[in-house]
Amino acid sequence: MTSSDTVLWEQSGPVGRITLNRPETLNAWIAEFGQAIHDIVEGPAADQSVRAVLITGAGRGFSSGADLKAGFDPHPDDGMPDVRKELHNVYHPAIAGIRRLPKPVVACVNGPAVGIGCSLALACDLVLAAESSFFGLAFVNIGLMPDGGSTLFVPAAVGKARAFQMAFLGERIPAQKALEWGLVNFVYPDESIREEADVLVEKLANGPTLSYASSKQALNRMLYPDIDGQLDLEAELQHALARTRDFGEGVGAFVEKRDPAFTGA
Repeated sequence: MTSSDTVLWEQSGPVGRITLNRPETLNAWIAEFGQAIHDIVEGPAADQSVRAVLITGAGRGFSSGADLKAGFDPHPDDGMPDVRKELHNVYHPAIAGIRRLPKPVVACVNGPAVGIGCSLALACDLVLAAESSFFGLAFVNIGLMPDGGSTLFVPAAVGKARAFQMAFLGERIPAQKALEWGLVNFVYPDESIREEADVLVEKLANGPTLSYASSKQALNRMLYPDIDGQLDLEAELQHALARTRDFGEGVGAFVEKRDPAFTGA
């Protein structure tokens, strides 16, 4: 097993496992997550000895979204959060790397998958969810928009009506509803979700790897023909939103555990 402090990598035979490892925060996303996932996807996970990859979260959650308390580096021009840099350099390379990895990537969602955590789960090829898990694009609750590729992955999975519902309302989508909508492939009891994930990833790891790679390449082109352009657009729009009063109010309300008072400015 090799690891950073917050993301673990383990290879067992042809199976590689990535585990987000900040259980005390329900695996709230920090910059190190993105860097570590990207390094793993470009490094050991890309080795030919690895034929399928599983991504999950330690403890009770998959990922509860961005760690707002960790904050963002300030932009040198205005001192405001440099969201564009963070998305370009940390978040989006990890997401795009998963989509381009020429082997199956399975998400085992064992709890909340919210915000960028939802984006990470949906970036995977197949998604298993525990019965108690839930999904959500909670960005709107702090005055932001979906990023991490969610504006690609969600409408491709659930269609226009439900994509706008998730983006605008920021509501929780329980596992069973996520299955009905097409966000996930399978729902299993909490006590057996990890075992079921292991069975699936082992099956894929012993399957026709080149077939999977070709299917993934063709489906990527059909479903996400301009993934880089869409990620760039998300970064630009999000960067601008991070300079609004609504974003400041949303973060303040989140930290203070109160309802935000948005003004549309």
